[in-house]
Amino acid sequence: MAFKLKRRSFLQLAAAAAAGVSAPLGRAVAAGNDAATVGWPNDVPTWDPNQRFTPDAQPIFKAVFDQPLDQDPSLKLIPSLIKAWNLEPDGTSMAVELRDDVTFHNGDTMTTEDFRYTFLERIKAGLKLDTANSWKKVDDIVIESPTKATMKFNAPAPTAPQWMAFLGSYMVPKKYIEGQGLDNFVKNPVGTGPYRLAEYELNSRIVLERNDKYWGPKAKIGRVTIEIIKDPSARVAAIQSGQTDFTVNVPVREAQRFEREPGLAAELDPITRVILIQMRADLAFADKNVRLAAHHAIDKAALSKAFYGGAAVPLSVLATPGSPGYLPDFSFKYDPALAKELLAKSNFSTANPVKIGFATTNGQFPSDYDIARAIVQMWKQVGIEADLQVIEYAKYFELNRGNKLPETTLYSWDNATGDPEIFSGYQLNPKMPFSPWKDEDIGNRVLALFGTADYDKRIAGYKELERYAVENGATVPLLQSVITVVRKKNLAFTKYANGWVLPQTLRWS
Repeated sequence: MAFKLKRRSFLQLAAAAAAGVSAPLGRAVAAGNDAATVGWPNDVPTWDPNQRFTPDAQPIFKAVFDQPLDQDPSLKLIPSLIKAWNLEPDGTSMAVELRDDVTFHNGDTMTTEDFRYTFLERIKAGLKLDTANSWKKVDDIVIESPTKATMKFNAPAPTAPQWMAFLGSYMVPKKYIEGQGLDNFVKNPVGTGPYRLAEYELNSRIVLERNDKYWGPKAKIGRVTIEIIKDPSARVAAIQSGQTDFTVNVPVREAQRFEREPGLAAELDPITRVILIQMRADLAFADKNVRLAAHHAIDKAALSKAFYGGAAVPLSVLATPGSPGYLPDFSFKYDPALAKELLAKSNFSTANPVKIGFATTNGQFPSDYDIARAIVQMWKQVGIEADLQVIEYAKYFELNRGNKLPETTLYSWDNATGDPEIFSGYQLNPKMPFSPWKDEDIGNRVLALFGTADYDKRIAGYKELERYAVENGATVPLLQSVITVVRKKNLAFTKYANGWVLPQTLRWS
């Protein structure tokens, strides 16, 4: 299985990813040679792709919609709807040139009017879009022709190119939405992607049909059905019985078992996500001693060995190995004796434990609930009593936006780009809806980096921030996240270092 490569760095994984995955003929193709069925953990939050930043929905959105820029399997930025771009050295403007051969699913030609509408007009109109956070620096987009425009920023936007290929940055059709109305767009989404939405049942199934007029490489499989199966055990049963041809995020022990099944292939790959414990700066965790004790009490290597076969690399900072913000020489040690000493300074002990709330999902990523239960036991050994609460993935976003999460939350933080701004920057920025940590000290440090245009200074600043945040108990990085994949051996796909499983890369051999 792929977890045998557990010590590869991000860059090594990325280089290998470009080769894709293929295998000899295995089981009979239940869905037919021009169709495939995928078991997926979650539905999309909405069919307005700009509205909610839900990482696990991105591969589905990327099948129906396109982004201005894209990433190759090694996560290098590459042209997509934009074929050329130029960010000024001071980061205050970026000129873009769009392709002239792209049409939306309804036949309308894509132009810079759609680009301006997506990244400026919808946001200025006051719609409740998560892109209002990622593109809030956009002051204007000056249209020069149907294919050329210049983005004007009210402050340096050094990661604008990265965000063109990241969460929520999907081109939407101005003429169609304004003519048919937003509600109709959500019911009948129109994009420029390699698939069009053919059928949709909320929290049940998504059926995609190939867009034969797609401007780029055509999808190999004509019809992809995505079955929404939230329970990991049910996803196991579906792939075991042949009801699905491909599934993700099954428990690691099941992936190991499937490796021995005839006709099936299974693997576990480290990706550019961080499994972490998100911290609040208040409630019981207003006490720095308690926060640091909670971190020192966790044996990350044991978690990786027990739940990921050692494949999930233990982390001390909010960055994955090989990414720009990673600190290979910094280590936050596992030391339960020190955890007890810190708690004693605040008059807590195993006889008089500090009580905290602890939220986790169950089945959102491999072994999430099992990890949470193990951490509860580790904390109990030093004098921290955690009330473990299981929440739905969608509920997490609601609670986080409302500042109603408990002291700690187990979460898998997605960063398809690898840039440190989208790791520690967004995770610790108190002005963003993604961060449960609300603290002026660290917040001001983050905000200063958001306005730093010089790349080297920006990266150095984030490295300093990451160390400072961990040493002050603002975050508890645990492990480099992994994705488990189980598929029929004759159903190939292209591996991405960020864990994307894109329907358009599926192919029968």
